[in-house]
Amino acid sequence: MVRALLFLSIAGLVSSTIYLILVVEAARRFRARSVKHVLPGASLPPVTVLKPLHGLEPRLERNLESFFLQDYPEFEIFFGARHANDPALKIVNRLRNRYPHIKSRIVLSGEPVYPNAKVFSLEKMVGCATASYLVITDSDVSMSSDCLRQVVAPLLDPGNGVVTCLYRGVAAGGFWSKLEALGMSIEMSSGVLVANMLEGMKFALGPTMATRKDVLDSIGGITALGQYCADDYVLGNLAYASGKRVVLSHHMIDHVAMNTSVRTSLGHQVRWMRSTRFSRGAGHLGAGLTYAMPFGFLGLIAGAAGQDWRLCAGLLGFALLSRVMQAIVVGCHLIGDSESLRLCWLYPLRDLMGFFVWCASFMGSEIVWRDERYRLMAHGKMVRVLTSRTE
Repeated sequence: MVRALLFLSIAGLVSSTIYLILVVEAARRFRARSVKHVLPGASLPPVTVLKPLHGLEPRLERNLESFFLQDYPEFEIFFGARHANDPALKIVNRLRNRYPHIKSRIVLSGEPVYPNAKVFSLEKMVGCATASYLVITDSDVSMSSDCLRQVVAPLLDPGNGVVTCLYRGVAAGGFWSKLEALGMSIEMSSGVLVANMLEGMKFALGPTMATRKDVLDSIGGITALGQYCADDYVLGNLAYASGKRVVLSHHMIDHVAMNTSVRTSLGHQVRWMRSTRFSRGAGHLGAGLTYAMPFGFLGLIAGAAGQDWRLCAGLLGFALLSRVMQAIVVGCHLIGDSESLRLCWLYPLRDLMGFFVWCASFMGSEIVWRDERYRLMAHGKMVRVLTSRTE
């Protein structure tokens, strides 16, 4: 048994090291191809920004305000909410009064008719949009003033169908939010970079997705996403299947890790992992071999049980150093997240926690999203099974 633990430790560290090598190479290639689009305003088309909302969130006003401050010649912002009494709309109205020169509108969707309420809200906003170019962003996203320029420019090539962005995790406050933010900047970005290098982008990332109406029409409209939990993945996948390219922009955005307690943070991460399990089963299964810290601790246990303690302690030390290196290379140098450097010593804990979240993703098929319970089905579809709170 002790030898088996040692073997598993070494095998797991080999696989996670191979993954780290792929991550570093993917980051190098991505950075080498970095492009900043500088186009005159006259060549940029009108854009409609679609912003689904659901209640109050940390940093919400700051996030929403960043869209009013875009350096773009002609754009409008649509804010989608289920009901007029959504408290987020008070902040929206305050910003609309502060920036009256920016075209903006509130679109009320009412109760959704299919499981994904966000997609139902997007459907209503798309129907009202006057522009053919659309930028879909989550409410917990903040962006620099040139974001619209950077994500819309690639769509001028008709062969490109969707543009999406990597993101820096921004902690809303507290230890657990910091851990989740590190995972956004490092773990999430690493996986996307490797996928982009090995097979190209076949999916999009939900915080920011730019596309055109003709692309949505080619996949059956935004309604085609309404039955799925990971609507971002499906949008990119369907666009790719229709013959369009999915472009991973070199522009980075900020994504707030809103969950400040261990319960809400872990619940959110398990929900995301579980949806990935149903959307991309093979890739999700293989993700278990990308973590280093669990296998480092297996080596430590083998040492405590009688194996060479210096070798076993070395295995744990190697795991620690590999995750610190990943944090510095990806989170700091590529994503530009200064916290990934300052807290690089903490990322090994995030790596260990990520493994247990991955394990938890296999323990059931139900998730709670926006206070409502759903059951995940084949290919990432979902059905509502319980409303836990009456709105």
